[in-house]
Amino acid sequence: MSADVKIAQCPAHAPADHPAIKPEKVGILLANLGTPDDYSYWPMRRYLNEFLSDQRVIDYPKWKWQPLLQLIILTKRPFSSGAAYKSIWNHDKGESPLMTITKDQTAKLTRALTERYGDDVMVDFCMRYGNPSTQSKVRQMVEAGCTKILFVPLYPQYAGATSGTANDQFFRALTKETHQPAARTIAPYFDQPAYIEALAQSVERAYSAADKRPDILVVSYHGMPKRYLMQGDPYHCQCQKTTRLLRERLGWDQTKLTTTFQSVFGPEEWLKPYTVDHVAELARDGKKNIAVVAPAFSADCIETLEEINEEIRESFEHAGGEDFLYIPCLNDEPAHVEALTGVIADNLKGWLD
Repeated sequence: MSADVKIAQCPAHAPADHPAIKPEKVGILLANLGTPDDYSYWPMRRYLNEFLSDQRVIDYPKWKWQPLLQLIILTKRPFSSGAAYKSIWNHDKGESPLMTITKDQTAKLTRALTERYGDDVMVDFCMRYGNPSTQSKVRQMVEAGCTKILFVPLYPQYAGATSGTANDQFFRALTKETHQPAARTIAPYFDQPAYIEALAQSVERAYSAADKRPDILVVSYHGMPKRYLMQGDPYHCQCQKTTRLLRERLGWDQTKLTTTFQSVFGPEEWLKPYTVDHVAELARDGKKNIAVVAPAFSADCIETLEEINEEIRESFEHAGGEDFLYIPCLNDEPAHVEALTGVIADNLKGWLD
């Protein structure tokens, strides 16, 4: 595309005072969960308030939940959550690991997609909670000339509390736009061969580098209340299928890996088995050498770097476990970037071919 075509111009035959129109682009907006701006009390409180006030995450009636949240939980939890974030914080860059990795993913996807589509695309990222907000990035894309936006929640499996609420926020942002762009959201990509291949390769690399081959691979997914499954959320089924597809790709029998769920919150029953309890049971049953991988997370974050690699590891070791291997998320690994590029390209068909 020539340089003069890229310049915003007044439409032909329009009055001289007509606003200049920028060349049309297709926006590709990646979305992840979010991160506090800092691990100190007030940034943590603002972040937790936004997260825990989302009724896709906690669906209790507001009259019952908000007093408990505002008066008790948000008085204490910013301190404990802040300490957890501090233990994994990227102090050199002044940001959480999730922010650092999401920036790296975005940079690599920008290169891959620009190489494929040229200047017809604009790639950026947003966070469902915290900054940069979904609304601010939609605004930037519209201002840059994006008349179409593909929204890409970075969750392989769909859950209402992850992909669902990210999509909700995207659609809310669109309501603020005078000239509303055409919009698409991607489907879950947990069963895409390139994603399973990237996941399997990460396991194979970790096993090859380990001093001892693990007795079993614990495939740990973020949990959710069992009630959500009974209401029709497909997350549990998609997690189970992810594990099966991974096992089939690795060529392992069913005794070599197990599916568990982490991050339990509140008094009701969540999806089981709970990772923190199950790793202790494995240690007591003689599985002294385990590996843990977390396929529901596209980037390492507080739930992997602190919860898995600290709390869940401690549970395993306290029960007599000896060797605990955490396999990092796919992050900005080339195979992961390639898989995401393929998913995005499939969803751009008809817009960009």
